[in-house]
Amino acid sequence: MKRIAIIQGHPDPARGHFGHALAEAYARGAREGGHEVRMLEVAQLRLPLLRSQSDWETGPAPAAVADAQRDIAWAEHVAVVFPLWLGDMPAVLKGFFEQVLRPGFAIDKGRRGIRTGLLKGRSVRIVVTMGMPAFFYRAYFRAHSVKNLKRNILAFCGFAPVRTTIIGTVEGRKSKREEWLATLAALGRAAR
Repeated sequence: MKRIAIIQGHPDPARGHFGHALAEAYARGAREGGHEVRMLEVAQLRLPLLRSQSDWETGPAPAAVADAQRDIAWAEHVAVVFPLWLGDMPAVLKGFFEQVLRPGFAIDKGRRGIRTGLLKGRSVRIVVTMGMPAFFYRAYFRAHSVKNLKRNILAFCGFAPVRTTIIGTVEGRKSKREEWLATLAALGRAAR
């Protein structure tokens, strides 16, 4: 049994999007697999944007940030689900990561000023949805925003392994969406 935190990164608090269904399928599969699950709905959180380096390094974390940090620290595995917006994660999710992955929680300076990740021992599954075909995003755009999240944010903070699932053409056939829901449920059961 693993402890799993699911970060639902869709910016629409009204829910009802395919990404919400995917996160719920992952959570349902995880619970069926005997895992304990906590869900973080980024769109429901009141998070101010950081405006300076000193705010990020030493500013007080809002209560919602402290709660999210507790859930991530508790987790052995994290799933992050979000839609691709203008070629990247939605701004609210980026703001969430900036607030939550602060020095002292996610990274720390080493003896020579090199920062080391403090969240070692936790794996991650990134699930990204998009309107374009996934192969086009991988081939033409080289999945640049997912690579940035994977390498420059999550791996930098110590998460490993970081696995990705890229789901394209989400407005396509209903049967294909049902296949993806089943795939996410299976990934949740396996805590992968």
